[in-house]
Amino acid sequence: MIYFHIPFCKQACHYCDFHFSTSLKYKEEMLAAMQQEIVKRAHYLEDKVVHSLYFGGGTPSILDAEDILKLIGTVEKHFEISSEAEITLEANPDDLTAEKVKALRQTPINRFSIGIQSFYEEDLRWMNRAHNAEEADSSIKRVQDAGFENITCDLIYGYPLLTDEKWKSNMQKLITLDIPHISSYSMTVEKRTALAHFVKEGKTPAMSDAQSANQMLMLIDTLTQSGFEHYEISNFAKNGRYAKHNTNYWKGQHYLGIGPSAHSFNGNSRSWNVANNAKYIAALADNTDFQEIENLSKEDQFNEYVMTSIRTMWGLDLQKIEKDFGYDYRQHVLRESQVFFDNEELEILENHILRATTKGKLLADHIASELFLVDEN
Repeated sequence: MIYFHIPFCKQACHYCDFHFSTSLKYKEEMLAAMQQEIVKRAHYLEDKVVHSLYFGGGTPSILDAEDILKLIGTVEKHFEISSEAEITLEANPDDLTAEKVKALRQTPINRFSIGIQSFYEEDLRWMNRAHNAEEADSSIKRVQDAGFENITCDLIYGYPLLTDEKWKSNMQKLITLDIPHISSYSMTVEKRTALAHFVKEGKTPAMSDAQSANQMLMLIDTLTQSGFEHYEISNFAKNGRYAKHNTNYWKGQHYLGIGPSAHSFNGNSRSWNVANNAKYIAALADNTDFQEIENLSKEDQFNEYVMTSIRTMWGLDLQKIEKDFGYDYRQHVLRESQVFFDNEELEILENHILRATTKGKLLADHIASELFLVDEN
């Protein structure tokens, strides 16, 4: 798997704490640096067959089709891209003009992740999204009309303006548009964002945990009744249209991250690139260091497995834990899980799989943290 972090956006959404710049002044230098990183790190992944390419950000759809072809072309020189590879482009609705979609149809992109967030004008303005309600609707239809079938859309819930009625309407809109995959996230207040400042100044109410929990349950109920499979806490798919890239990530597959702030994982270590565009470009040009590396202990690898697996319908495989980490690790999980069994937040299936119940899905991150092994030394 290869992930590209495209660190550019037209404007900053009030809630976003990802790394990006609103200036495209150094776009060409950035693309050249990313191509250099691909060459420099071509041996990072043992498997030279790439089954997934993912353009995230930032806003990858801000790039021209030619820019995307440059990056994919560089990958093709150093890896074999599987004929069945999933190649995803995150896109903002306002970027998906007829001309842009037509151009992207001529690239290997075969999956779109469209950041809808809401179909309500007032809500989009509150978030400081670059698109409007009409573009949210028309962009989906434009991509579908161009022949793209593998589409996922993002929605956000749990913020003050979102009534339950509006939330139902947002979900129903995507169901009606026959979108095969939906990702949905609760609004969180991240440090050093405009939203955090507004909450601190009393200009907007704090997010409500009760509202978030209720709207998550509405999400699960509405989508599962409409034929979606709730395969990961924030992700729903019809007809097995799971996101290959993220599914492989949750299942512990190795991945290479290209671009400023991008993370990589090879099983024994994880690394992350400098989250500064100028420093990243300069480091690649000067052939100097641009990343930090953390070697993973056995406990780290176990905790990583717990953290990603507990969020999915595939859950924790107790036999795998014993095989990969040892009997004591399996017993630790069973011991620490007891309180969650008692509260009907975890269940064990006949095939030795431990997973969250619907009730437990509301607490997945808390459950994971309770199952972690902490090195006391």
